[in-house]
Amino acid sequence: MSCGSKKLVSETSGTTDLATANVIKKHYENAVSFETLAGRLKVRYQDEKQTQNVSVSIRMEKDKAIWMSANILGIPLAKVLITPNSVKYYEKISGSYFDGDFRLLSDVLGTELDFNKVQNILLGQTIYDLRQEPYILETSDRGYVLQPKKQFDLFTRLFLLNASTYKTEAQQLVNNNENQSAIVTYPTYQTISGQVFPNEINIVANQNNKNTLIDIEYRSVEFNVDVSFPFSIPSGYDEIELK
Repeated sequence: MSCGSKKLVSETSGTTDLATANVIKKHYENAVSFETLAGRLKVRYQDEKQTQNVSVSIRMEKDKAIWMSANILGIPLAKVLITPNSVKYYEKISGSYFDGDFRLLSDVLGTELDFNKVQNILLGQTIYDLRQEPYILETSDRGYVLQPKKQFDLFTRLFLLNASTYKTEAQQLVNNNENQSAIVTYPTYQTISGQVFPNEINIVANQNNKNTLIDIEYRSVEFNVDVSFPFSIPSGYDEIELK
């Protein structure tokens, strides 16, 4: 999407503000509806130093909490608890933990994050709320392309929605001032309990020409089940301090 963004827009045809509003409305009408979620993920993480493949249990209470527990070959590796006010994390191999704000996740993706943005990524919604500012809509054989009417030189946003389901196909965020970018793509979706839900999520974050790749595959998902969020930082762990 980043390499082809200029070509993508140049081959499209402009539409009216009414059509733009309708596409945005459809995007939110087709958002996944649930109170709680439980599932399993396969996650591949790769940066300049390491590559890891882990199995992850995920639980969510919509708009309130996201809990993840990662393991390798059945051995517990790490836990994460994200709420609207905090990010808590600990990792057993290094014996380290973090208990703070969203800077840790923002540093990983190279873009400013909060709870809603993280939740949106996992659910196939646009990172930013498209209803909060005017957008320009372009149409192409790839779907609907949306970008803010007022793009700032330091920060660029571009969203691609599926023409049939109105779900997010790709979203690109670029911070030109900090030489940072993040591209989130959704190669496939699945239907669960009559709702269109992501099957795969691919994230490419670039910061100062260093890439971080995160590939997520949902192996199973259940809606509206009983969930709990057990989380306790073990004693003796070293706190991760952000600069």
